[in-house]
Amino acid sequence: MPHVLTTIAEAKAVLREVGKTDTIALVPTMGALHEGHLSLVDIAKRSATKTVVSVFVNPMQFAPGEDFERYPRTFDDDLAKLDAAGVDYVFAPAVSDMYPNGIKQTRVVGGPAAGILEAAHRLAHFDGVLTVVTKLFNIIRPNVAVFGEKDAQQLFLVRSLVRDLDLDIDVLGAPIIREEDGLARSSRNVYLSDDERSAALSLVRALSAAAANGDRGIREMISQAQGALMDEKLVKMDYVSIVDPETFVLVNEAYRGTALVLVAARVGTTRLIDNMPAYVGEYR
Repeated sequence: MPHVLTTIAEAKAVLREVGKTDTIALVPTMGALHEGHLSLVDIAKRSATKTVVSVFVNPMQFAPGEDFERYPRTFDDDLAKLDAAGVDYVFAPAVSDMYPNGIKQTRVVGGPAAGILEAAHRLAHFDGVLTVVTKLFNIIRPNVAVFGEKDAQQLFLVRSLVRDLDLDIDVLGAPIIREEDGLARSSRNVYLSDDERSAALSLVRALSAAAANGDRGIREMISQAQGALMDEKLVKMDYVSIVDPETFVLVNEAYRGTALVLVAARVGTTRLIDNMPAYVGEYR
């Protein structure tokens, strides 16, 4: 069974000693673990001699009215999965330990990429993400940190954080894990009814439609993706956007080259995100 660390003081005391002789890989999670998370753990285990998984539902990254209170918390099941995966340490602190003065405290604020897309629909979300990630980095002091590519904007911002603050951490991206029918694995999928689960596949269809029309330009890519979403009555689209993956800047009709198509939508009451690489213009 992994060594469970429940306080910041304990984590620092134990992991400082570990870091003297071993390299440490961190996988930050909010629990409710599935195969997608475990694929991150596999990358972490291959990237360092000791693996730490944090399990912490971070209140700072939830906007008012979001699902913080009902976010699935399955710690015993998570621990069993992490044991089977061969994880060495689990850091599972209390909110009161992570934020002893409440969440209205010092925050880490991202650059321009933290103010678009998800940020427009989830107020101060990335401030919360970057703040808790910075705290985890300072507590655990990993050599490597692994994040999922499904949260593409988050991954970009964490990499920017590490680069801009000169943190000596290698941030690795883990490919999206999908169900057999293509739906991206997500802890929030458990909220979906059978009908909603079927409707959620429109996100994958939207991304595929955009990617298939890359030679027809940005407008047509977005139009085709929006059409796939609007065909499902249980789906309410938040956005379909296309960015330059190197800068996370929204691209215009003149753009040519590798791009990332991002989609966010509510399926029933559940908000899902997904993304897919694409090429804009004709291949040469």
